Amino acid sequence: MRQSLVAVAFATTAVAVTSVAVGAPSFQRHELHAAASAETRTPANKARDRYRHPVETLSFFGVEPDDTVVEIWPGGGWYTEILAPYLAGGNGTLWAAAPWPNGLNRIRAMQERAPETYGAVRLAAFPAAEGTPAVPEGTADVVLTFRNVHNWRMGYQRDGQDYAAEAFSQMYAMLKPGGTLGVVDHRLPEDASAEREISSGYIKVSTVRRLAEEAGFEFVGASEVNANPQDSADWEAGVWTLPPSLRHGETDRARYEAIGESDRMTLRFRKPA
Repeated sequence: MRQSLVAVAFATTAVAVTSVAVGAPSFQRHELHAAASAETRTPANKARDRYRHPVETLSFFGVEPDDTVVEIWPGGGWYTEILAPYLAGGNGTLWAAAPWPNGLNRIRAMQERAPETYGAVRLAAFPAAEGTPAVPEGTADVVLTFRNVHNWRMGYQRDGQDYAAEAFSQMYAMLKPGGTLGVVDHRLPEDASAEREISSGYIKVSTVRRLAEEAGFEFVGASEVNANPQDSADWEAGVWTLPPSLRHGETDRARYEAIGESDRMTLRFRKPA
């Protein structure tokens, strides 16, 4: 059963943000902790939990073990390592959706390496085009995307052409009425130049909200669980200056490691019932 949320507003300097207090059922939190602690996770991925807060993030998004969840652009499977066993334990379903077919090569490698853990993950194209397999419309309880909206805004995979609006439209179509969209991304200050959204890897909360709301979503609220006030979001080499990319190599490495990973928004939206 989808859980209800209590929203508590707090003031920000530029964008109205709502902090949502999520009372995740104890069994759900226990199962998320178990999935995050599973021996099937790679040690390098576990080491990043202190920056990515997977249990708190997935609890905020209200992901339940019997849900049908779509993970958009899972990359190397950082969240897949947690979502797959968590959903399998509750007879849920996990889709991994990425540029077809090569964008899912690392997920396929996980399936080949550990079919007992990842073999049931379904694969689909995103963005979907004619002739590619797509997540069926109106079937997902939750759609999640972690640190990807800036890529669509920058036109990654589309020769520099912004296709973020199209991406949000496709995510909206996947969801059941009342379903949840969860977004985490690198946060650009609201007073920064919008031009930096196409070069820095950071994106404004207001931009993500606009894209989601123009696609038909309702804003539910925001969490600061993935915030990092030490990140100025103003680096010559963009967000890739910081861990885990560390684009400058050994130059000032200790400084960037002390800052940690980027300051991130964590936003929850809802497809109207």
